Amino acid sequence: QVQLVESGGGLVQAGGSLRLSCAASQRTFGLYAMGWFRQAPGKERELVAAISWNGGSTDYADSVKGRFTISRDNAKNTVYLQMNSLKPEDTAVYYCAAKGGGYYSKSSNDYYYWGQGTQVTVSS
Repeated sequence: QVQLVESGGGLVQAGGSLRLSCAASQRTFGLYAMGWFRQAPGKERELVAAISWNGGSTDYADSVKGRFTISRDNAKNTVYLQMNSLKPEDTAVYYCAAKGGGYYSKSSNDYYYWGQGTQVTVSS
């Protein structure tokens, strides 16, 4: 069982930045691919960014490319999402998730463990 705890959400003005963190409970964190998903009211959960077990491969939703950066520190059992140039449409609850096998998937169904989510609100 992997427990994930997100932090770093909050209220920010459009154009601002936030850095989300997701801390994992297990030292086997390095075996998991990680993803950041978000869900806005009335919308489906969507993949924002994903990273392979060693950080060697990443992927982003088209809507955040060039603005968001996913990274991980396996020594600290933590994955990060740096969000720059935030837009009101980025407003959502952001979740981190872990997937076994080391390589990420774009489908939320493939992720085994989920954090509780952190709210990000971008005002115009």
